[in-house]
Amino acid sequence: MKARDGGMWWATAVEAPDPGALGRFYAGLLDWHVGHEEPGTTIVAASPSGPFLVFQYAEDHVRPVWPPVPGGQRPMMHFDFQVGDLEAAVAEAVERGAVPVPDPLHPHVRTLLDPAGYPFCLCYDGE
Repeated sequence: MKARDGGMWWATAVEAPDPGALGRFYAGLLDWHVGHEEPGTTIVAASPSGPFLVFQYAEDHVRPVWPPVPGGQRPMMHFDFQVGDLEAAVAEAVERGAVPVPDPLHPHVRTLLDPAGYPFCLCYDGE
């Protein structure tokens, strides 16, 4: 986009019933920091220049169903995070409030649900 330069920020916005709680969940999980918080919006950042995750209040939030089922609310997106120790990463995520989904799709991937019900994957690329 020609109206942007390399120093301009970008973000992914995620709707949530409790943006503060969801933002703090991901800040802790990723060892990022909460860069800004106000009623209805929480911004989590890897560094002062980003990348940023913006969690915004959604009054009519409907938890997605995972795995998807006909007629259920499908997830519109999900995060994938590479990890060095799959089982330790799953244990930490669960300790922070994530819920594991049974029957992983791949032996090196674990799918979990965050506190708002969005799926995210922890991926181990080692042997």
